[in-house]
Amino acid sequence: MFLNTILVVLTDLAARLMGSANFRRHFHLLLSCLIMFGPALSMWVSQHSIFAKRTNFLYRAFLRSGWGWTCIFVGSFVFLLSFSVRRSLVLSLRHLSRLVVAGVLWVGFRKLLDVLENATGSCYEPLSAVDGQPTVDGQPFLLLREGASKQLCVGNGMLWRGYEVSEDIFLLCLCCLLVAEETAVFGPYLTLGGPSGAPLRLLFLFCVTLLGLWMFLLLCLLAYFPAFPTQILGGALGCLSWRGLYQGWYRLGPSWYCPGRPGVGLFTKKEGGKPE
Repeated sequence: MFLNTILVVLTDLAARLMGSANFRRHFHLLLSCLIMFGPALSMWVSQHSIFAKRTNFLYRAFLRSGWGWTCIFVGSFVFLLSFSVRRSLVLSLRHLSRLVVAGVLWVGFRKLLDVLENATGSCYEPLSAVDGQPTVDGQPFLLLREGASKQLCVGNGMLWRGYEVSEDIFLLCLCCLLVAEETAVFGPYLTLGGPSGAPLRLLFLFCVTLLGLWMFLLLCLLAYFPAFPTQILGGALGCLSWRGLYQGWYRLGPSWYCPGRPGVGLFTKKEGGKPE
């Protein structure tokens, strides 16, 4: 009973925050400011911190599979919420299709960015590694290698320089905005008196925790691995993807070609005042 009370209090507070108009209206601006000014933290953070190493557990366990974690928790929450209200598998799958669309967009942009980087980049090999020449001002001469892809170049221990967009920042921004959009409906749902058992509340709390983790990892990447302008381009691409989907296409309403916005078709009141 005590743990359930704590769960209810925590989820009610988080739902009130996530569902507030100010949070929904300004969260993307918070992310934009974080991306713009986050690299300035590199002047104060210690490069001996565990977060300054790419082999850190959080990077390996969550960053490399960020989209998978987002789909697991957010997808479970969206399905359970929609199914508990309407008991309609078709409606639940329609709401889940937003994650499918975002996933296709993520994979498509990754492929496009790889093509762009391979088309505009070049592979360089340190000249000192070729004929034993000394370095100049601590920097080795570079010998251009033509006809190599980025994967082959980096795999052979050489340097790849080209037009890059940070895929990590792009993914984290997209996941943050997606989690914020999909969980914002829980506040109005509770206000209308919808059924909210422990499983649904736990999933919501996991989603909020995941959002906090993504923002923390985003801040770590910006502070410990600043890369201008690739990170800004990645963040801009993530924000534009969110705006095109949630602020553009999904506003057209549910149809055969559009899944609709989160909560659409769920929150109509019946006589008892609860969502039917």
